[in-house]
Amino acid sequence: MKANLVDIEKREIYPAKIEIQNQKIKSITKIDEKLDTYILPGFIDSHIHIESSMLIPSSFAKIAVTHGTIATISDPHEIANVLGIDGVNFMVENGKKSGFKFYFGASPCVPATTFETNGATLAPEDIKELLKRDDIYFLSEVMNFLGVINGDKDILEKIKYAKNAKKPIDGHCPGLRGEKLDKYIKAGIQTDHESFTYEEAKEKLEKGMKIQIREGSAAKNYEAIHPLIDEYYENLMFCSDDKHPNDLVKGHINELVKRSLKNGYDLFKVLQIACVNPVKHYNIDVGLLRVGDKADFIEVNNLEEFKVLKTFINGKCVYDKEVKLQNIKVENINNFNTLPKTKDDFIVPKCEKYHIIDVVENELITKDEINKLDENISYISVINRYENKTPVISFVRGFNLKKGAIASSVAHDSHNIIVVGSEIETMTKVANTIIENKGGICASDGDEVKFLGLEIAGLMSKGDGVEIAKKYEEIDKYVKEVLGSNLNAPFMTLSFMALLVIPEIKLSDKGLFDGREFHFINECGV
Repeated sequence: MKANLVDIEKREIYPAKIEIQNQKIKSITKIDEKLDTYILPGFIDSHIHIESSMLIPSSFAKIAVTHGTIATISDPHEIANVLGIDGVNFMVENGKKSGFKFYFGASPCVPATTFETNGATLAPEDIKELLKRDDIYFLSEVMNFLGVINGDKDILEKIKYAKNAKKPIDGHCPGLRGEKLDKYIKAGIQTDHESFTYEEAKEKLEKGMKIQIREGSAAKNYEAIHPLIDEYYENLMFCSDDKHPNDLVKGHINELVKRSLKNGYDLFKVLQIACVNPVKHYNIDVGLLRVGDKADFIEVNNLEEFKVLKTFINGKCVYDKEVKLQNIKVENINNFNTLPKTKDDFIVPKCEKYHIIDVVENELITKDEINKLDENISYISVINRYENKTPVISFVRGFNLKKGAIASSVAHDSHNIIVVGSEIETMTKVANTIIENKGGICASDGDEVKFLGLEIAGLMSKGDGVEIAKKYEEIDKYVKEVLGSNLNAPFMTLSFMALLVIPEIKLSDKGLFDGREFHFINECGV
């Protein structure tokens, strides 16, 4: 094929003829022709949980290639918390059949903490065995950063196994600075995708970490961190972490590339972040448009719009106006063992003042507000999905539901059922819809019920990705227009209200939790 070749390594752009043979680039020849389109290495998401797209890997791939994404560094942490190694194997095997380049890691924090109920455990020996596999490429995010700092035996043993296997070690340390950060890095942690301020990310870079600039459906850190691109581009990567299906349809890493160019950053620096750095850091088998490399590249209309015309993986055109990847049939796998609830199961504590979870828009962190209840505060409940237990209930500010309730079986990290609502009766209705269907997201104004089933582990649908995205978009719109939420991504935000390793306070199926000091707290603000 012929196009203007963008050579990131040599920082050149020139018309070229590219010959492909046996999945690889056989030759690149400079030619003296005027050509309209450009080819460049494909984009890579350097940290993502595929499960958060609500799509199985093969369905995710069919959307990602339309945006020029050819590979992902994927942490199967979500499904591992539900199904353990069986869940990891499901993701890896489905990914292998997809025609896309998925690189999965071994998730060391399953469970993320002992303060919640999850469906499985990956012990140090499990991690050791996973890391021996050729299809497991790294140790996924070490979320228990306090365990690392305080010398927790299990987490340090898992890190040791990754070092022995000579595989990269991913980090997860929101807000960590100073001496505690030094100790975390010294343990062997190499990356972080949780930085949410310029100063935090810069300190981590200066101390030798690589920073993944995250722009997902809920957490959006690009605006805070992008000023580091000029100076630190060699140690930056782009990632989405968690991307809901409707957002994935709209764009992926390509959007961060375009945004960076509009901000005036050098083309080659931006493309090194988007295409090259993940390949080199994770040592993955993805071509970079060099002779002898795998023929992994994209063709775009120009270097401003970056409209993807074609996507090639291993020399095969997988997108050319239409997606050319095959549908992969899968069997349902799940872990769902709770029974329907009644409104009397939701026992509201009686206090003069309460600890209230205060949502921070576009961030995973929350604030701990101690206050009396008012009309802007909603109920929040977490229901154990692995055992038939009484729901835990507390209060949250920021969802701004004027009526009704929303619920999801996607609730990081243990993926119990999480519900937010203006009144208990509708909360019971949406929770029971999910319980009866063994997974999904649901919204109701008290009468009408909107539901999207997630039959794979209560996390993903095996349906068509574009159709799932449309259904999700419909429910998301309903929550905003009918129920009144003004959050950018209410379901994604909801899913992180049980993520105990992110400060300040969250809710688990066992109670209200202080993520700063790692202990339970009484609902009453006394």
